[in-house]
Amino acid sequence: MYDYTQPLSRSEASRAKVRQRTDIDVGGTRWALLPDVFSPADSKSSLAHLSLLRFPVGGTFLEIGSGIGLIAVQAALAGCRSVYATDLNPAAVKNTELNAERFGVADRVTCVHSDLFNALHDAPAFDVVYWHSNNVWAPPELDLTAHELAYVDPGYEAHQRYFREARNHLAPGGRVLIALSSRAGRAELDELAAAEEQRLISLDSTTVDEPEGPVVYELLELVTR
Repeated sequence: MYDYTQPLSRSEASRAKVRQRTDIDVGGTRWALLPDVFSPADSKSSLAHLSLLRFPVGGTFLEIGSGIGLIAVQAALAGCRSVYATDLNPAAVKNTELNAERFGVADRVTCVHSDLFNALHDAPAFDVVYWHSNNVWAPPELDLTAHELAYVDPGYEAHQRYFREARNHLAPGGRVLIALSSRAGRAELDELAAAEEQRLISLDSTTVDEPEGPVVYELLELVTR
């Protein structure tokens, strides 16, 4: 199992850099970043996963864990007619709103403070449900900040709920996607998916050089067994 203390150290270092609203460069574009929000400028994972995604143009898209809104805004810019973006971190919800306004897609991006699907009772069904997950396992007894929870998932509790609940929010023919990395405990995640009578199938991947060495970023679909 990947050493969960490493992403927690990265969380601490990234969080310490930002004490007030600032702008960051992500792929040559300027994005607003608020304190206590996951910064894609400090991780190659966001752009790597964005490169693997194909948005449902003309359709509906739900992003779980929106952070600064990078994926949600790009979904709207790509032509999705309706995008919902949720995050359990209130600062991230506000951050997504700021960037949706900055890029002129606030009329198509609905930002919701929600722990996974908890606050989506009145939301429409979606053509794609997507989560760039906090795919590193951590001990379940840890008491973590919202920023740290963008990096690790204690006991894989959030993944278990995602596997159980995501399909309940799909339109007919819709797809449940999840972005993982080679830091994830794949055997454990495969077991959790199987417990919900589902399985993970790989759609695409890319390998990126990180300080620790090459990391594989992978887009997978959750399908019925």
